[in-house]
Amino acid sequence: MSATANTQPADKLVLALPKGRILDEVMPIVRGAGIEPEPDFFDPKSRKLSFATNHANLEIIRVRSFDVATFVAFGAAHMGVAGADVLMEFDSPEIYAPLDLGIGYCRMSIAEPVELGQEDDPSTWSHVRVATKYPEITKKYFAARGVQAECIKLNGAMELAPAMGLCSRIVDLVSTGATLKANGLVEVETIAEITSRLAVNRTAWKTRPDEIGGWIERFGEAIDAQAS
Repeated sequence: MSATANTQPADKLVLALPKGRILDEVMPIVRGAGIEPEPDFFDPKSRKLSFATNHANLEIIRVRSFDVATFVAFGAAHMGVAGADVLMEFDSPEIYAPLDLGIGYCRMSIAEPVELGQEDDPSTWSHVRVATKYPEITKKYFAARGVQAECIKLNGAMELAPAMGLCSRIVDLVSTGATLKANGLVEVETIAEITSRLAVNRTAWKTRPDEIGGWIERFGEAIDAQAS
C-alpha cells in the first residue's frame, strides 16, 4: 500500500493511540516517555478524539486499533501504537515499527472444534475455509504451506462461526484460551506471537529524524525503565 505523509502541519507531531485494553497498558510507557495528555483524555464522558499534551508540538489522537495503522501509513499521524497483528495485516511499506513495547501479548492461532481436533492432521490440509479478522495474514500463512485458504471476513464473534456452520476453522487472537474453550474450540497451530509496537511513518522519520528519533529514544528508555 502506498501512502504519503502530508496531512499535518510541519510544526506538530501526532501520536495515535488505540482505544480499549491496550490503551491502559501503554499509558505507563507514554507517561514514562514524558508525555502527559490533557485532562479530557481521561474523562469517559468526553467526546473528543484529539488531545493536547504537555508538549506544545505533540498531540494525541485516540482511534480504533486497526485505524492506527491507517493514520500512520497516510501521514495523518507521525507515530502510533499498534499490535503486530494490525501491522502484519495492513502490511504497509510506509510504516516502520522500530520498538516492541512488550505489552498486549497474545498469539494468533488456528482453532477448530474439539471433536475435529481429535482426529485432524494439519499436515494433510490442501484447502481450508476459515473465518477471521485477518484474511491477508491467513492467506499468506497458508499459501506458504501450499494450502488454499478461503477466508470469510468477520470483525468479531469468530468463535460462533464453526458452530453455525459457516466454516470448520477460525484464525483469531488468543490470550488465555478461555473463550475458545467456552465455545468448544481448541488451538491447533500458532501463526504468530503478538505484542504491541511503536509504529512510525516512513516519510516523517526521514524528514524529521531528530524529532522522531528523539521520541523513539524516549519510548525505548521508558520500556527499559519498566523492565528494570
